[in-house]
Amino acid sequence: MTFRPLHDRVLVRRVEAAEKTAGGIIIPDNAKEKPQEGQVVSAGTGVRTEDGTILALDVKAGDRILFGKWSGTEVKIDGEDLIIMKETDILGIVG
Repeated sequence: MTFRPLHDRVLVRRVEAAEKTAGGIIIPDNAKEKPQEGQVVSAGTGVRTEDGTILALDVKAGDRILFGKWSGTEVKIDGEDLIIMKETDILGIVG
């Protein structure tokens, strides 16, 4: 199935959290927090302004991003857990 977000929405795949701390301690699954970092899978065309022009989004497919802890809506597409969020939920692009 193909999915294309509309307007200012972005489809994001979470980046997996680390299994160990820097000191070598293994973190069990039930103690892990959901990562707030992800990769943009696809992005909408942009926001339509009052005069009808479309403002393109600042992110594009492949960008690595940071987002808020409670951002977006979790969905399952082709058996994969993804997040749909508005561009305004994105905190920044990781270089």
